[in-house]
Amino acid sequence: MSPGPPPVTPRPVRLRAGVAKTDITPADLTGLHPMPGAFSGVHDPLFLRALYLTDGDTEVALVSLDLIEVGDITPVRERIARELGIPAGHVVVTATHTHNAPRIADVSPGALAHAGGPESFAYTDVVYDAIVAAVRRARATARPARFGVGTGTADVNVNREEYADGRWSLGHNPDGPSDKTLRVLKFETLDGVPLALLVHYAVHSTVVFGTGEVSGDLAGAACRHIEDGYAEAAGGHAGESGDGEERSGGDVVALWMPGPLGDQAPRVALGLPFGVVPTERQKVRAYAAMEAQGLMVGAEALRVADRIGDATAAVRITAEQRTVACPVKSGHDVMETMRQDSVDSVPLRLALVRLNDVALCGVSGEVVTDIGRRLGTESPLAHTLLVSLANDRIGYLPDDARFDRPVHSVNGCPIRRGHAEGAIVDGLIGMITGRTG
Repeated sequence: MSPGPPPVTPRPVRLRAGVAKTDITPADLTGLHPMPGAFSGVHDPLFLRALYLTDGDTEVALVSLDLIEVGDITPVRERIARELGIPAGHVVVTATHTHNAPRIADVSPGALAHAGGPESFAYTDVVYDAIVAAVRRARATARPARFGVGTGTADVNVNREEYADGRWSLGHNPDGPSDKTLRVLKFETLDGVPLALLVHYAVHSTVVFGTGEVSGDLAGAACRHIEDGYAEAAGGHAGESGDGEERSGGDVVALWMPGPLGDQAPRVALGLPFGVVPTERQKVRAYAAMEAQGLMVGAEALRVADRIGDATAAVRITAEQRTVACPVKSGHDVMETMRQDSVDSVPLRLALVRLNDVALCGVSGEVVTDIGRRLGTESPLAHTLLVSLANDRIGYLPDDARFDRPVHSVNGCPIRRGHAEGAIVDGLIGMITGRTG
């Protein structure tokens, strides 16, 4: 009698995950407002949240910052490669796009962005140090983990490109394209203790823009509700550890990854013309709207996470980044403080972090809804999440058809018609499928 086939050896558990969270609220607000004006104080703190992942062969680091934007973040990605050995092409840094927070890093040649002054670059150095330290802590606390993905719906965004009185302006267009889908990636230990929620949604965090006070705005409120919800369920509270560092490793961290938000405003916002000082009553109402909409997103994220039942530890990670040189278009009807160098091409940065059939697709600008939908339709994967403002912010990135209208996203786009949409979709699909051309 033959002995039969040898026993099948189960695939070893390979995914490991670690998290970190750090307060990055500036100690001195002087010169840090990204637009004309100045911050008068701090309403709620700004945070850096980091997620480290490895499958035993590939390491990646995802960082979300409560800032309006990051410029060319290459220096800190290269520093992580030097100091930690995680390849620069495996690091994705994005901003929640709260407009009540500073920007960091320099403006890429050809990009359309508000250039920072000396104070901004000094703050950039502080945040760079915090990013490296957070990734280091997240890696040091990494443990065997599993992950799952789920989707829900949150109706707190609305298309903002409105046609009224014979012209296009930023407003409220309920008939325009708007994706209400909320996507959640849940990471937990092998015995089911939650570590992190990655929350993907498309909306400008501009509910309290104009108050003049530092705030994480809608995205920050949503993340706070998620983290507090888990802390309360565990019988604790969200806060700092005894050594002054923000919690890392043990408590849940909610990372906000902005979706295609280039044409998406919050449904309820302060909404005053730029430069108009709000009354105290208007400010109170704005912060109430921020908390309410943040709660709606945070509560839906928690509901979705609770229903993710197919988490797996058998995860293969791949990561890649590409830069596409796109022909420059000058900005039109943009703010006077917008800087754009006179060059022939602007670097469009694309990033891919893939976990099994889930793709996080980073793009270095404010992508509009229709490009995100096209990418999802053409992708061969079950879950394809376009992440705006990843590793840079070169400007707005509209679809080709939108160039027929003088809308805000077209006026603020630094790339000529016929180049941005194709470079984004074709480039990312090529990265997902392994095409090199």
